[in-house]
Amino acid sequence: MIDIKNFSFAYSKTPVFDNIDLQFEKGSIYGLLGENGVGKTTLLKVISGLLKPTAGSCEVEGRKSFDREPEFLESIFLLPDELPLPDSATPERFFNEMAVFYPNQNLDMFHHLAQELQIDPSRKFKEMSFGQQKKSLLAGALALNTDYLLLDEPTNGLDIPSKADFRRILSERVGTGQTIIISTHQVKDVENLIDPIIIISNNSVLLNASVERITEKLFFEYGGQQRPDALYSEMMPGGFLNVLVNDGMGESQINIEGLFNAVLRNQSTVRTMFV
Repeated sequence: MIDIKNFSFAYSKTPVFDNIDLQFEKGSIYGLLGENGVGKTTLLKVISGLLKPTAGSCEVEGRKSFDREPEFLESIFLLPDELPLPDSATPERFFNEMAVFYPNQNLDMFHHLAQELQIDPSRKFKEMSFGQQKKSLLAGALALNTDYLLLDEPTNGLDIPSKADFRRILSERVGTGQTIIISTHQVKDVENLIDPIIIISNNSVLLNASVERITEKLFFEYGGQQRPDALYSEMMPGGFLNVLVNDGMGESQINIEGLFNAVLRNQSTVRTMFV
């Protein structure tokens, strides 16, 4: 488990987080959502031990992340949004050089994922497009088989078919015991994949809940008229999407973009609902 307690962080005098608590249980695919610049990447760097909390603590399986003990390092991998790559290297060589640090890595899995994502692991990075490079790194990150995998904006640079492949491949990790945290502002790309959902903004956590709990508290109405009592409304083909307080209306299909906008526009209301 990742356990973050009384956590604060600031760059110089610019606060990013102020006294937050978060837990990430094992075996789930978490969505870490928020607008650009709210601290998603910072949080991933703190979890992976690259940054030290200004106050409070961040522990992974009882180990302080910033201590970067060997057992901790082999259990976690962060794939940043952009990673400098050696032009002359190939994805296969790059994976093999990383793999020596991760005891559960699987070269056969890497080749299988490369085939699934339609990339040639023997081709040099400099000969690849940005999207192909991104898919190569995703295949490598998954094949390292770490207990915790942190993905920062993993769908940036991917075309529509590749995004679908990404969602399918990650959905196959459900039930393996691996914890995956996907940080993104492109919320539509991870719909029907992430659960629980965490939304951050303004130095704090606005929402941290499972999809089941979200749909217990909120009702997503499709079609019909715009509702004046909606937390958020958006015109769509056939009518409106309305995000409403679920006052005995039953179950509904969550809409990630609608949820995201409803939370950002009704922060105090949402905090009260999900305490």
